Order: sequence, then structure tokens, then C-alpha cells
Amino acid sequence: MPSNQQHLQHLYLRAGFGLLPEQLPTALQLPIHKHVEAIFSDSKSYQSLNLLNDNELRVVKLLFSDKEERKEMAMDALNRGRELNLLWMRQMAESKAGLREKMTLFWHGHFATRTLNAFFAQLQNNLIREKALGKFGDLLMSISKDPAMLQFLNNQQNRKNSPNENFAREVMELFTLGRGNYTETDIKEAARAFTGWGFNQQGEFVFRRFFHDTDLKTFMGKRGNWGGEDIIRMILDKRETAVFVTRKIYRHFVNNTPDKGIINELANIFYESEYDIGKLMNKIFTSDWFYSPKNIGSRIKAPVEYITQFRRQFGLQFEPENALLFIQKLLGQVVFYPPNVAGWAEGKNWIDSSTLMVRTLLPFSIMREIELPVEAKDDGDVNTEFLAQRNFRKLKATANWDALSKIASGSSEKEILEQLAAYLLQNKLSDANKQLILRNTPTANREAAVQFISLSLASLPEYQLC
Repeated sequence: MPSNQQHLQHLYLRAGFGLLPEQLPTALQLPIHKHVEAIFSDSKSYQSLNLLNDNELRVVKLLFSDKEERKEMAMDALNRGRELNLLWMRQMAESKAGLREKMTLFWHGHFATRTLNAFFAQLQNNLIREKALGKFGDLLMSISKDPAMLQFLNNQQNRKNSPNENFAREVMELFTLGRGNYTETDIKEAARAFTGWGFNQQGEFVFRRFFHDTDLKTFMGKRGNWGGEDIIRMILDKRETAVFVTRKIYRHFVNNTPDKGIINELANIFYESEYDIGKLMNKIFTSDWFYSPKNIGSRIKAPVEYITQFRRQFGLQFEPENALLFIQKLLGQVVFYPPNVAGWAEGKNWIDSSTLMVRTLLPFSIMREIELPVEAKDDGDVNTEFLAQRNFRKLKATANWDALSKIASGSSEKEILEQLAAYLLQNKLSDANKQLILRNTPTANREAAVQFISLSLASLPEYQLC
């Protein structure tokens, strides 16, 4: 049976990126429902990403630049993208609004978008953060008019006499209804309705009426002079949308193995509340089944979750911070660089022989400044290839050992191990691993023992679960 501490840590690991070690003693004195209230309250105020104030990649600038200037602008854009990545990674690790950042990361994967324009990427990220706990319909409508999304799915080229179906297809297949709940005719008719949806160089949505198809269209069996907003409203009217989105949320926040009965119950709440995301998440975090043993320590941490939880639990400060780009690349998840429009495949897809080795070597490598003996996978992408270069590999960070020492208040190595394992692991430490760690723990002083035991626990396969 999971302990109260495991229940509490389960909540904070799923609704955010975990408790800081210094928060744990006080947190244990409050009941779970008080923590749920605090988590939602803390996410009411939040910080947007504010790296860029303007679009630095305007088409006009590109058209009137020579080859060298365009090359320089492209390099600047890549550097801005990396700065934005590190800024968000830092915010996820440090923000008090942990639930909002966690939801932003979830929707970032759901509405997966790639753009070389860092300003557009920042606009979309801030849009998602603002609406991450509001009504799903508002989020969907805003994303559908977002410049990065319209650019990524080619809707800028979607015109009356040459409709482009990319956006219409993905909005139904990946963002709302799921396969089997629409027809090819629905895609073609929806594409016609989205003709003329574009954006300007300031990143503002623009409806270009001369490119819009004003003829009658038949969508989901209904005939009318539909525009893009009508299509989105009709998609939201379908209960299948609530089931599809709820199933994805359940698999991400509760358990990768779907429970059809619970998902249908949650989907009804979601649909009847007009897709209130905050209400749905509150229902999940306050339900008894959320804390059942089968859901605790059952999910493989996504790479960004793993990195962020590791930073928070150990109080890590990377020097230089660029190492985080390399680690993301090694583990297979670089924020702002999803592999495709379907986003990152989750669950067991996060782990293979290569990524598991990186995860197990990483804790000691970072603290002992050892270069990892592994190569980043070659995916043929110029952006991610850059992150795999040697100058990003210098892994070095400082940790807040004092905070972990206070968690481990015991006097013997065995007590220290048990207290640190209860904080760092959500599953029981096996006797074999317990004996292995104790056998190798330095006994010269307490500080060395705390550091060795903490890093050993973070190197175990069990640490990859939350």
C-alpha cells in the first residue's frame, strides 16, 4: 500500500515536476485536497516567455538580403530557438505555477508544431500557457489561427482554387476527433472552409477574403456556407472529441494503459462542462482511483519530465546551460522540435538500450564532469544535429546537497538510503539494489554518503518511473 508521502509525491509529479526537497517536511502536514487547491491556486498567475519582442525573420528582410546576410539571419534564428528552449526549460524547473507549465508541455506535444521562427514559437508557447487550463474550445480556436501552426500545416497556401488539406486533416485526426470519426469528404469540405486563413509578418491572424471559398459545403452531413469557425464548432459538438482528448490526457497524467470506464466518465464531465480543462484536471487529481497502487510509479518519465524533476530534486545548476540541449537530444525530446505533427510517442517509446544507458550514466557524469560515451541519434535534421556537436557535451552542474541532507536525517547509511529512496523513488527499492548501494557507499563522512546514495538512486531504472 503506498504511503502518504508517495501519494503526495505522486500528485506533485503528475500535476507538475515534483516537490522540492525543502518543501517535503511541511507538505506532509497537509491533506491531499489542500494540496490540490494550492496547486491550482499557484497556477493562476504565471510568467510568459519574453525573449523576443518582434519577428526578426520577416519575408521582406529575406527578399532584400544577399546570400551571406540570409545565412547570418538563419544562424541567428537557430540561436534564438536554442535560447528560447533553455528559457522554457528553466521556467519549468523554477516556476511556482508547476501545473500550468506541465499543461503547457502537454499541449505543446498535442499541438506539435515546428518553426524556424523563434518569435512565432514564442507566440504559440505563450498562447498555450495562457489557455492551458481554460476551455479546450478556446485553445483549439486560437491554435487554429496561430501563425506557427498555419505555417507548419501549409494553410497559408490554402486557397479557393487550390485547397490544401493538411490543416483540415490534422485538426480532426490528431487534435480532436481521431481516426474513424470523420470521412475523406469531411476533410475536403473542411479544407475549403479554412481557405483564406493566414497570418501577417507581425504574427497576427489574417482572414484573406479573396482567397476564401464562399460556396456551399457539406460537413458531417450538414450543408451550409461554412467558414473555419463553423467547422471547429461542429467538431466540438461531437462527443467523440471529448473522448479522444480525455483518453490522451488520461494516458499522460494517470496511466499509459487506458481504463475505458474511467475515461468515458471523465469525457462526459469534460463534454458537459463545455470542455473545461481545469475542471477535468481537478476531477482527476481529487479522485481516489488516481492514487491507486497501479497508477503510482507506473509511467516512464518523458525526457523533459526526467530532466526537470532531476533539476528540482537535486537543485541542479548547469554550467554552461547549453548542456541541457545536448541532454534533450540524447534522450529524444527537444522542446520546440517535435519529430512531426503527431508529436512525441510516449510510454515505452521513451526507452531503448541507448536512452536507458544515458539515463543511468547521467547523474554521476554530470556531477563528476565526465563526457558521456554515447552519440546522439542521427535523424537527418540540421537543427538537432547541431545539438549533438561536441561543444554541447560538457556536462557539469552543481547540486544543493544541503537540501537532500535534510531529507536524509538518519545517522546510519541504511537510514539515509531508506529516507532518500522514499523521496526519489515511487516504487520500492529492491533488496539487491539496496545491498549493492550500501556495499559501495563511502563511510568517511556523512556528506559523501548522502551524495553517493542520492546519485546511485537516480541512476537506477526505478528512477525512470513516476
